[in-house]
Amino acid sequence: MRNAIDIGNGFIVTTDNSGGIGEKLQDIVNVPDRITAYFAARVALLEQWATHAEPVSILIHNFSGSASWESYVAGVTDLFHESGLEVPPINGSSETNMELVQSAMAVTIIGKKMEAPAPKKSVWFTYGTPLVGDEVRNRVDEIASVQLIHEAMKSGIVHQIWPVGSSGILQEVRLLTGIKEARVETALDSMKSAGPSTVVLLAIPEMNIEEAKALFGVHLNKLMMIT
Repeated sequence: MRNAIDIGNGFIVTTDNSGGIGEKLQDIVNVPDRITAYFAARVALLEQWATHAEPVSILIHNFSGSASWESYVAGVTDLFHESGLEVPPINGSSETNMELVQSAMAVTIIGKKMEAPAPKKSVWFTYGTPLVGDEVRNRVDEIASVQLIHEAMKSGIVHQIWPVGSSGILQEVRLLTGIKEARVETALDSMKSAGPSTVVLLAIPEMNIEEAKALFGVHLNKLMMIT
């Protein structure tokens, strides 16, 4: 399990936060609040899928003020529509007593664990490009598509996923394998932050590799793990 928490009875909790990204004058990255929420929810959703769980409820933690609430809800909704999923119930809280000079929010997803697919001999790939800050806004076509990932998981093209965060591909491989000295060979920068999981590691059964290449396109690259 990556950063998810198993709270028992098959329920999985995942979360992601965002600070200094939004519509306030002093934000470091200026984007619509709707986009901020979309990417925070994206990370939490990918974490659910990494544990073979599907969302059943969503909480939004809004520190940006009540004016941002509807946009945050809209951004989360956008993600689920794009993924081809029904939007779970959304609730949460807004900070209205203190006004922050920068935007801040978080999205927490509660999911229900599904039956994991039977183990298969698979090959690991990276899907997407590590992007952070303004790169996320300017290079959208290089971001791993949640729609395609969900489609591949449902059809069995992908056996396992592992989202990459701010620590980069190499650190995620070490976390995945449990080997601190693990190394990687990849066409990508293995040390660079992948921001809101713009890169996802995919375990693809050998028999499905050609089908996966056709589905994911040029941003699917083989990942060699040296353990």
